[in-house]
Parts: sequence; structure tokens; C-alpha cells
Amino acid sequence: MEEMPTFDIFELNRPLQNAVDDLGFEHPTPIQLEAWPLIRGGKNVVGISQTGTGKTLAFMLPLLQDFKFSKQISPRILVIVPTRELVAQIVEEIEKLTKYMSHRIVGVYGGANISTQAQDVAQGASVVVATPGRLYDLVLNGALKLKAIQKLVIDEVDVMLDLGFRFQLTNIFDLLPERRQNLMFSATMTSEVEELINEFFIAPEFISIELSGTPLDNIEQTSYSVPNFYTKANLLKILLKDKEEFKKTLIFVASKKSADRLYETIGGHFSSRMSVIHSNKSQNARFGAVDAFEKGRINILVATDVVARGIDFADISHVINLDTPDFPENYMHRIGRTGRAEKKGHSILLFTEVEAEHKEIIEGWMDLKIPELSLPENLEISNQKTPEERPKPKYQKSPHRNSKKLEPGKAFHEKKDKNKKVNLGNSWKFEIAKKYKKPKTRGDKGQNLQK
Repeated sequence: MEEMPTFDIFELNRPLQNAVDDLGFEHPTPIQLEAWPLIRGGKNVVGISQTGTGKTLAFMLPLLQDFKFSKQISPRILVIVPTRELVAQIVEEIEKLTKYMSHRIVGVYGGANISTQAQDVAQGASVVVATPGRLYDLVLNGALKLKAIQKLVIDEVDVMLDLGFRFQLTNIFDLLPERRQNLMFSATMTSEVEELINEFFIAPEFISIELSGTPLDNIEQTSYSVPNFYTKANLLKILLKDKEEFKKTLIFVASKKSADRLYETIGGHFSSRMSVIHSNKSQNARFGAVDAFEKGRINILVATDVVARGIDFADISHVINLDTPDFPENYMHRIGRTGRAEKKGHSILLFTEVEAEHKEIIEGWMDLKIPELSLPENLEISNQKTPEERPKPKYQKSPHRNSKKLEPGKAFHEKKDKNKKVNLGNSWKFEIAKKYKKPKTRGDKGQNLQK
């Protein structure tokens, strides 16, 4: 069996090697191995890899290897990510890597006081980590200068485009120096991502890490066929009662409405150990929920894909899909949160009759049948349906419309005499011309004399 390489093969500088040793990292991941020579060589790089594969170290280690101290205020490395939680996470990781270096790392994101963040960046920073919207605002008001940016990193770009940040991204590209190194990381290669690469990247090198493999090997996958949302909620109440089995559970939902609805339905049963995060929650609520889940104060977290994407939660025992994702890649990203570091993980998929087709697509994509379990005997089957589950009428009859059938009248009729008149405009001219007639020309007069 071939020995796994260690970080020694990178020949890291002493401060960086000390930081890696402190973090307890021994073996680089596949994306870290493939990205190192390309980024060190100054190439533009596009990496396709799922969450949890070590992307942050994949781009930061080679960037920090030759990153020298400078007294200049403007940042030289810019990292753009889709959510504020990811900003906080990456800032924390970079600060750990630069523990023995003299670099200042600043994170900026929406939902926080922009004046405070403007003062923060004005004090100077080597690396700025930002969400695209807040970054663009700070650049427009002159608080942040991008003239010194040498390295641009865009992480989770597919999520950013889904959130509608293309406008801000393209405008930020126009404000950056032309001579820079571009690094882009995405979990999926969509047509929008490909279009962005073709428009702004020059001859990029592609790295693709397979989504299959470890998740499928280490994760026990099961499913339940459930008639509707409220029956799914009743099933969760039964499953989550077992604290020993469901030690740390991440529940994925399709929308903010579903997240709030689920919490309203079952939150009372698990109020002391359950929380919700989505983009409508306040900044403090979101950071508080993530921190409480990470530190074990709560053990059930309900989250939407967008908010949870990119956040690295440790020791997840179970991932529950309250709904079946439309795309198999999203399913893999979700279940990939468990079964890490060679630990055993569990995923549970709840699907309705409508969602069964999506389940089949996922199974075909993985080339694996997800076992279906029988519903518990004590499960209460609910007849209540959400507004989205209720059948919609083909058309809505207006209450203001007269139900009496109107008889059509004659389409054409003879006009009255007064309506037959034609507007000739300045009709007095025609009357004068008729009365006095046209004056005879000299030619006419000559002809008359001859007569």
C-alpha cells in the first residue's frame, strides 16, 4: 500500500510549518496536493471540489508561502465568499495559519455596521475576506482600495451566482488590477460558472476532485417514503427523541419558510437543543446558532443549503434531508457533512410521492440504491398540507365578474347622417373656392379671346 504524503513535501517556511503543526494536520488532501504546484507557479486555477475537502488550505498555503510582510495599508490578497458565516470561518482559519506571521486579516460582510467595517479596513490589512455585496459597497464609498490586489480567490462561486451576485462580481473584476492571479473554487460546474470563467479568466488550469468516494464508503444511507410535510415533522419527533443515537444532527430544508415551519411544528419538543439558521435570521442569531451547535450546547440544527454551504461542522452524526434535492450534487454536498475523518456517518432522506423521481435520479447518479425503511407503527399520519402541497386550481374565477351570460349585439349598423360627416379641416377654404372658383390663367384668357 502506497504511503500517504505529508506536508513535508511542500517544504513550507518555518512560520507556516509551525502553524500547520499546531493545527495537527499531517497529510494533505487531494485538492491541496494538486493545487500547490499550480498556485505556486502563478497559474489561474479553477478547482471543482465539495465542502470539507480542505479548500481553504489548498489556496492559502501556497499564497502564504512567499507572502512577505509589508507596511502598505491596501490588501494584497482578496477572498470573496457568499455568506457571512463563511467569512467568519475563513478569517479564523487564515488567522491560525498566520499565527507566527505579521499579517492582519479582516473580514467584511452584510448585516453588520458598515461604518465600523470601513474603519477596520482603513487601519490596513494584508488579507480581506468579504461577501460580494458588502465588498462592493466599501469600494464604492472609498473605504477600501483594491489597487494593490495581487491574488483573487473566489470560493463557492456557484452559490454566489445562485444568490444573484453576478452584477457585483463583474463590477469588482473591473475595479481590480489587470495583472493578478485568479483562483476560483466551486462545488459544481454550472453553465453560469463556466460563462464567468470564460469571460474573466485567462487560460486557467482545472482541478476536479471526485464527489463520490469517501462519503459513499463511510455513510450509511437510508430513506423513508412519507406522504407530506407534517407527517415528516411527526417522524422527526420520533427519531430525534433518541439523544444517544442522534448525537449531532444537521437537518437540511429547501427554503426559509420550511425551516421556520419545521421549528414552529416540532421546536417545542426540542427547544433547549434545537435551533434554525437561514438568511432572514439576524446576524447575532446566525452566529449564535452556529457557535452553539459547534460547541455542543445544542445538537439539532435546521439549515438551508445556502447558509450551511461551506461551513465546516465537525463530528456530525446524522444528516437528515427533510426534502429531496432537485440536483444530485446538492444531495452529495449535504450528506458529505457526516462520515468525515474515517468516522461512520448516517444520512436519512425523507421523500414524498412527488419527490420520488428526484430520489431515483440521485440513486442513478451515485449508482447506488438508497434502502427504504418502514415507517414506525406509532407515527401519526397527518392530513394537513402546506400551501405548497395543496393542489392549485387551473384558474381563479374573479368574484367581480357578472355570472349572467351577455347576449352579443349587432356588430355593424348604419351610421346616422350626422355621423357621416367627414372632417376636412379648414372647410371654409373649400367653401370659398367653390363660390369664387379658380381664377383663369393667362393661357385660359388667351383661349377665351380666340373663341
